[in-house]
Amino acid sequence: MLFDKPFVCYLVARICLSLASTVLSVAIGWHLYQATGDPFDLALVGLMQILPIMMLFIVTGWVVDHFSRKRILIACAGLEALVFFGLALSLQAGVVDRYVIFALLFLNGCARAFISPALQAVLPNIVSPEQLSRAVAVTSTAWTAAMTAGPFVAGLLLAGLDFSTYWVLVLLALAALVFMLALPHLVMARSSQRGGRQLLEGIRFVFNNPIVLPSISLDLLIVLAGSVLALLPVFAADVLGVGPEALGVLRAMPALGAVLAGTAMSHLPAMRHAGRWLFIALLVFSCSIAVFALSGQFWLSLVALFVYGASDMVSVNIRSTLIQLATPDALRGRVSAVNSLFIASSNDLGDFRAGAVAAAAGVVPAVLAGAVMAFAITVGGYLSCSRLRVLDRLEDARYVAPDI
Repeated sequence: MLFDKPFVCYLVARICLSLASTVLSVAIGWHLYQATGDPFDLALVGLMQILPIMMLFIVTGWVVDHFSRKRILIACAGLEALVFFGLALSLQAGVVDRYVIFALLFLNGCARAFISPALQAVLPNIVSPEQLSRAVAVTSTAWTAAMTAGPFVAGLLLAGLDFSTYWVLVLLALAALVFMLALPHLVMARSSQRGGRQLLEGIRFVFNNPIVLPSISLDLLIVLAGSVLALLPVFAADVLGVGPEALGVLRAMPALGAVLAGTAMSHLPAMRHAGRWLFIALLVFSCSIAVFALSGQFWLSLVALFVYGASDMVSVNIRSTLIQLATPDALRGRVSAVNSLFIASSNDLGDFRAGAVAAAAGVVPAVLAGAVMAFAITVGGYLSCSRLRVLDRLEDARYVAPDI
């Protein structure tokens, strides 16, 4: 059964941490901007949390592969609870100290640098290979739902509790800690390799594997080219001529599409022709971007964004499952750390690309150019990644240790 105690504990803990992370970003951004009026502080909020991921990804992957993943999750959840506790104490009087906040956010980024690859790597230790695809679909859907609900929850908390919002984050982190403590002892493979060479073994594996490298690269390049969410305020105001309420609906449509697609995938039988469906999903994703760019109608933009989110969820589910199955357990931490770095970088760089091109050429040409690039990446990936293209069942990508 998929929904047995270990998976439920894992899922609830992940939802709590995802919700806390989203509420934190909204609340800190609001309080900092109210206190300083400097938009650059908002950029620093994101930088302080992504910088540790970029600095530590080689070390975090090695740690996840060589120490108890359950203990890593417990330690990171505890550190996040301490960070939220520090924020709650420092802000309870309504006084905003930028340096204290940035230091605590950096610590939170360190916790996230370890917990992200640990959460990815531990899932195959909890569910069977046959259930992994459904488990990825369920966790991806839950994560998307938490990220969607996060800004709404943050708004309610800020309106009702203001600076006391951070005490709610403490409770969420403690709840995640309790559910992680309830996880059973997890058996994981140990790497027999010793020395500094093993720190880079995850990178070597990624670049030498005909399944993992295309999966991670497609994720990086497609998001880098096709990101449109950062430009939604501009589309709402200047292209569609709608107000902030409609902007909220626009922002919610990709998440709604992703949640419904993920829910459907979690209930469907094992997928056949997975490689073909991956590239179909990427093709639909590219076309939805083009439709959104050229649409001048609010309803059509909503449909395009819904399809954008749904097709992205299908490709994410396939790629995430393939990465987990094709990676030996002894390397899952290091490979997951590389994957986490690619995901974090593609999201931020994608927003930067969209904003820079929009500033230079206009918002519609920027998104249309992204659609063309995404289409070219999909076609190029289909032609060049033969192993991925012909893959039938997801389980066919499962790593098999070579005979010695």
